[in-house]
Amino acid sequence: MKEITVKEMYTLDETIAKEIFDGVEYPWEVLPKIGGFILELGKTLSEEEYEKRGEDIWIAKSAKVAPTAYIHGPAIIGKEAEVRHCAFIRGNAIVGEGAVVGNSTELKNVILFNKVQVPHYNYVGDSVLGFKSHMGAGSITSNVKSDKKLVVVKTPEGGIETGMKKFGAMLGDNVEVGCGTVLNPGSVVGRETNIYPLSMVRGYVPAGSIYKRQGEVVEKQ
Repeated sequence: MKEITVKEMYTLDETIAKEIFDGVEYPWEVLPKIGGFILELGKTLSEEEYEKRGEDIWIAKSAKVAPTAYIHGPAIIGKEAEVRHCAFIRGNAIVGEGAVVGNSTELKNVILFNKVQVPHYNYVGDSVLGFKSHMGAGSITSNVKSDKKLVVVKTPEGGIETGMKKFGAMLGDNVEVGCGTVLNPGSVVGRETNIYPLSMVRGYVPAGSIYKRQGEVVEKQ
């Protein structure tokens, strides 16, 4: 399905991880590659711009990291990014330039494009968040199905088998997720879409739309 391909959902010039998407059709295909990619990319980062801290952790010198934040490698924190009080980065995480990782937010196996905001009490796991996407306070990605079966991305053209047990959400550029929302495993949200607060999202949400509730999605005017 063309609408959920990397090319349609993301501005690749807005991530330091651009090369991980080479030859990839669907964005979730990069999830198993994030850790290894960080290890290779980290070795190439400028020592004038990035400082290596601990094992396999590269932090831009212009980034702001609270002393109470915890970062486990492999991880890259981009230029001008902000990692706030009690953020928990569990590894395999790329935090883009100017991105915000907020208080009590937890990241695991993710790519945050530049200017992404996950600023308040968010859990983001096994996910890719596009340029300037924003998750409201308390909104989370659910990355494992309750029955522990492999995730299938449900689209109008049928299901797409991912072969993955852990798969959170793929958010396109400029997606706004309302407070208290749960993005269920395999959620794919097209760029420029707004999700109402307290929503439960499953499957594909078209680009340029407003998601009010399951079964009620309208095109932006």
